[in-house]
Amino acid sequence: MLRFVTGRLIAMVLTMWAVSFVAFAIIQLPPGDYLTTYVATLSANGDRVDPAAIDALRQQYGFGEPYLVQYWKWVTGIVLRGDFGQSFEWKAPVTSLIWGRLGNSILLEGLAVVVMWLVALPIGIYAAVRKYSLGDYLATIGGFIGLAIPNFFFALILMYLSFVWFGETIGGLFSPGMENARWSIERIWDFLSHAWAPILVLSTAGTAELIRILRANLLDELKKPYVTTARAKGLSEMRAILKYPVRVALNPLVSTIGWLLPALVSSSVIVSVVLNLPTAGPLLLRSLTSQDMYLAGAIIMLLGILTVIGTLISDLILAWIDPRIRYGSK
Repeated sequence: MLRFVTGRLIAMVLTMWAVSFVAFAIIQLPPGDYLTTYVATLSANGDRVDPAAIDALRQQYGFGEPYLVQYWKWVTGIVLRGDFGQSFEWKAPVTSLIWGRLGNSILLEGLAVVVMWLVALPIGIYAAVRKYSLGDYLATIGGFIGLAIPNFFFALILMYLSFVWFGETIGGLFSPGMENARWSIERIWDFLSHAWAPILVLSTAGTAELIRILRANLLDELKKPYVTTARAKGLSEMRAILKYPVRVALNPLVSTIGWLLPALVSSSVIVSVVLNLPTAGPLLLRSLTSQDMYLAGAIIMLLGILTVIGTLISDLILAWIDPRIRYGSK
């Protein structure tokens, strides 16, 4: 197991470096830079553009330097000083802008993942064991509906129903007086009273997908001889199903942990805009449109790091629940 973990950690470091390099390159692919967008905005608003001031800003931000020089300054600042650079648009350090919003994103999407698993596991197992029953048909119909409805449209429906039926608007993660308060029982309750809507929206499609995957995998496992053998040895039906076929059928679901959280973060961009959520999604969207490369690059790189960490966690869980993976890595 130690050799398995060591190999995964080495691959994790190399992958994180590759993600940072590619992320910084992608931000610079569109023509122009932040100052190009800034000049276009000033011209559209009818403001005077001072070429000398623009040239001074270009020298200050290092836009005239080669790509590798800019990348080296950025990545060494992150590794040696934990400095992700300065946001051009916000005129503030990137770290002060992203940590709070990224924390909100991880908390929100993490709760959505928990809800997905808590709902999908029992429904998927029931749908496979009671194949072609009324419950199986209802789970199938619900899964198709969950996959078909876009998250942002579901958020709009919830907002409309909440306002029409209850006279309340849903949006944000905290009440105005709780946004900057310290964490307490009262603030946690305030968060949960606001977070149920985005959690429901974000977990719907993922839950439907997990149900379909678990049902299909478990149906294949239930037909195998070892299940018949377990029943013949006198194991109860519940234990014969949960101890063996369910454990094997979980492998594909566990392997999705690596991309599940970053996928939720990226897919929640429009949902966050619709529900006015203080998460990393709207900040990433704004930084990309304004070509704020240090801010956008930092968020993309951190999402990549989340993917790498999630993949490591999924590999460790897979090695724990399936010894074939652990021994096969030797």
